[in-house]
Amino acid sequence: MFPAEPGPIGVFDSGYGGLTILHGIRQLLPEYDYMYLGDNARAPYGSRSFEVVYQFTRQAVLRLFERGCHLVILGCNTASAKALRSIQQRILPELAPDRRVLGIIRPTAEIIGQLTKTRHVGILATEGTIRSKSYNMEIQKLWPDISVTGQACPLWAAIVEANEADSPGADYFVKKRIDQLMRLDPDIDAIVLGCTHYPLLMSSIVAHVPQHVRIVPQGQYVAASLSDYLQRHPEMEKKLTKHGQCHYLTTESEEKFKENAQIFLHEHINVQHIDLE
Repeated sequence: MFPAEPGPIGVFDSGYGGLTILHGIRQLLPEYDYMYLGDNARAPYGSRSFEVVYQFTRQAVLRLFERGCHLVILGCNTASAKALRSIQQRILPELAPDRRVLGIIRPTAEIIGQLTKTRHVGILATEGTIRSKSYNMEIQKLWPDISVTGQACPLWAAIVEANEADSPGADYFVKKRIDQLMRLDPDIDAIVLGCTHYPLLMSSIVAHVPQHVRIVPQGQYVAASLSDYLQRHPEMEKKLTKHGQCHYLTTESEEKFKENAQIFLHEHINVQHIDLE
């Protein structure tokens, strides 16, 4: 059903934020080929139901399989929270038993125990990710002594995509949500940025968190986890092409993707429009 020859690593996101995950992976593993798929026409996923996110993610994963990807990273917290388990349990055994789909919540959960001294951790994320409690479950599975507190930040991703990350308005909303989180648990000493857009608000985030609090973006930890995965699974590593190339797909217009991707990337890219429905 899907091409058997080696292919690129697929990275999927509902929008542009997954480009921060892709950037982290490519910095650590530049030799591999990558295919990024952004479902920009139907973004954001954050407030959508579990079933809708699952169906959209299923369509994207199958399309990346059709394009030759044997390994797909869900570079989207909402898709990782709402769809990953169903994809792994319902789609792979039936349609693609030799392919793998990985998320970005588990790698962050694995490292967080080494980054907190108070054992109180905060999560800043979209409404959907917070409501799913995926971070709470993954962290407490691995680190049962850690207390996890989540705070939804409904406007942050939109601010980034509007290229307003450095505006006074962005600063107001960043401070508001961080203050709310710290009021919920003043003992927090590590905050996970549970949305891939949020690293672009880093200067404002750093300005408003207490000095002793560590900020945990995901890109570097996802990249390190992927590197470890490939070392442990040489049978998958052999199915990946290595020419250092990256191809971009979008469900939006190609010109709009190029324009908005400039917020996240600092390179000229080639992008192709596709339909998922």
